[in-house]
Amino acid sequence: MSTPSPIRMSAALSAEHRARLMSMAQEVNFAEGKRIFNEGGRADRFWIVRTGTVTLDVHVPGRQPAVIENLGPGELVGWSWLFRPYTWHFGAEAMTPVRTHEFEAAAVRMMMDADPAFGSAIGHWVGQVLAHRLLAARIRLLDLYAPHGSGGTL
Repeated sequence: MSTPSPIRMSAALSAEHRARLMSMAQEVNFAEGKRIFNEGGRADRFWIVRTGTVTLDVHVPGRQPAVIENLGPGELVGWSWLFRPYTWHFGAEAMTPVRTHEFEAAAVRMMMDADPAFGSAIGHWVGQVLAHRLLAARIRLLDLYAPHGSGGTL
């Protein structure tokens, strides 16, 4: 028996908090190959994947973007909406046809401010996602750029 991932919404949020968040959702779909957002762009919304695969990437000057992670059902696409200056730190692209729940960031932040328990739960969830994504980025960039056999660590 496997343990649900703590970064998936279903494992990170109580049923009450999930229901409150989902009350603000609208369904948005992305075609395969559609760019969802670009690094440095305005982070004014976020998504939870319903079906399909989204890749997160980071811009590498003079090269193709480096894929950091693949996201699937139940996973959060975007965390930059929660932290000023609300600009994307990664990019995202639909690798397959993707169905999502989309959320307007300002409305969710207002709800978080109005209900401290809800705000704390969302903040902890996004914090877990952020920590996971930064570790994934570190590992991926080490895979791409660290000298093989160097034995060095960051």
